[in-house]
Amino acid sequence: MLGVTDTGTFEDGASTLQLRAAPDDAARWLRIQQKLLLARERRPRPARDDKVVAAWNGLMISGLVRAGQVLEEDGYLDAAERAGELLWRLHWVDGRLRRVSRDGVVGEPAGVLEDHACVADGFLALAQATADAEWLQRAERLLDVALERFAAPDGGFFDTADDAESLVARPRDPSDNASPSGFSALLNALTTYAALTGSGPHRSGAETALATVKALVEKAPRFAGWSLATAEQMLAGPIELAVVLAEDPEDDDCGDELAEAAWAVPGAVCVVVHEDDIDPAIPLLEGRGLVDGRSAAYVCRNLVCQRPVTDPEELAALL
Repeated sequence: MLGVTDTGTFEDGASTLQLRAAPDDAARWLRIQQKLLLARERRPRPARDDKVVAAWNGLMISGLVRAGQVLEEDGYLDAAERAGELLWRLHWVDGRLRRVSRDGVVGEPAGVLEDHACVADGFLALAQATADAEWLQRAERLLDVALERFAAPDGGFFDTADDAESLVARPRDPSDNASPSGFSALLNALTTYAALTGSGPHRSGAETALATVKALVEKAPRFAGWSLATAEQMLAGPIELAVVLAEDPEDDDCGDELAEAAWAVPGAVCVVVHEDDIDPAIPLLEGRGLVDGRSAAYVCRNLVCQRPVTDPEELAALL
């Protein structure tokens, strides 16, 4: 019944014991399954960490948004929105961010720098993907707390807030590893917010903070990759892209191509929106519209835009 074959015994990717062919003795096979299950139930189960960590969910939101755009998978964006709503509803308490929750109950530990930065970055990704200004406003509140409570005298940032538990030394580590540090995640969020809104203080805050890691960048650039990515983004402007889509795709077959070309630009801040959904509370969208009834893309820096284009090849040339 379980002999060795060229194709194997079980179906590929099966989550349960699904045989490729019907067993010779179905009753015996069922008895074996039940005995195996009972034996496994007597073994200690591995521990499971099922708490919700704000920073990690912020990173996941950004990843889901990006995957949804590139792969054209709406389910990923829906999941990102649900996660964002949970973080805001549960973790934002009395104007401050909490770090963890479990089973719908928020914990007491206060959010650290990476929580504020990564969640703000995730909310900004949602703002770009949905053109919903509420995500932008939520990100602003997180960034304002970060600038007020985590700022260091030299323009950098501490990992804990100024009203957190007093330690022998207030921690401060801007180095990146497999994931961005709170410092570099905040740099990116500040730069993205400034690109969407034209906010000088947020841009200045990012530039001043970036200067504080000069020695790290020179001596150990592999541990400053996320900071360097933001520096490159700053040098590029960053590029700001507003793509306004016609409501009826039958009248304009270039809208999707314009959106795809915009999303493919590395390091760009990009908002794609239908003409009837433009929210004036997102400054990058202010004054943007269709061109002769056709979908249009605006390439901007510091909210100053070049002439809009309606052809994907023209957009590629501008970029």
